[in-house]
Amino acid sequence: MHVTIRYFAAARAAAGVESAVLDVDDEATLGDLEAVLGKDNPDLGRVLERCSYLRDSVALCDRGARLGRCDTLDVLPPFAGG
Repeated sequence: MHVTIRYFAAARAAAGVESAVLDVDDEATLGDLEAVLGKDNPDLGRVLERCSYLRDSVALCDRGARLGRCDTLDVLPPFAGG
């Protein structure tokens, strides 16, 4: 499946892009996706360790959870005061 990854704040700065479209296996977990995203970008990998995620606007916190079918994954680093 194709998933649009949207980066915000520090995640956007580390990724160097606002968004990216990736081909992701339906069985992939959030942790699998983090590994792929951070593989060639150690700065992004460090930021992802602290991020929370929205899968099609629904919170996804368990890194062992399968992504399932989704269109958009928002990557949200901790914001000021949070």
